[in-house]
Amino acid sequence: MTETAKPALLVLADGTVYKGFSFGASGTVMGEVVFNTGMTGYQEVLTDPSYRGQIITFTYPELGNTGINAEDEESSRPQVKAAIARNICHRPSNWRATQSLPDYLEQHKIPGIYGIDTRALTRKLRTVGAMNGAISSKILDADELRRQLQDAPPMEGLNLVKEVSTPDIYTWDEGTDLNWALNQPGSA
Repeated sequence: MTETAKPALLVLADGTVYKGFSFGASGTVMGEVVFNTGMTGYQEVLTDPSYRGQIITFTYPELGNTGINAEDEESSRPQVKAAIARNICHRPSNWRATQSLPDYLEQHKIPGIYGIDTRALTRKLRTVGAMNGAISSKILDADELRRQLQDAPPMEGLNLVKEVSTPDIYTWDEGTDLNWALNQPGSA
């Protein structure tokens, strides 16, 4: 937590409330809360089209150490609505980093919450399944946020393909160096 940490809330559709701190953009978002158990690749997850419109909970205990760089994007922009983390690193230590995770999310107007027990949240989601949730750094009254969440549409039945498909056709001309891989000692 930094000295300038601002409070934030996560409210789930079942009424569970998590109090934490805001990172990234300030504001209020609602969407389906899911989790990712990867130990690396938070930037790839944030930009993965399969997470379009979802609020992603990262189970790895600290995000942001390697920062953000353009080479690790999985699509042209982040696809998630929000991010949930246990701890956030505000100063990346990777030589490839061009900006911090909080700055990247703020640039793309994506809020996040950290300082919550992501293990407990993940256990809940594993037990009852993904559910809608709301994250806010603006609405800090849990009852009000819960009321607003009741109007959020479920993910089920949404057609998100048109939102994540590219407008251009891409071709891969570089090939793979399959001959190199097959001619290495010990390869079958």
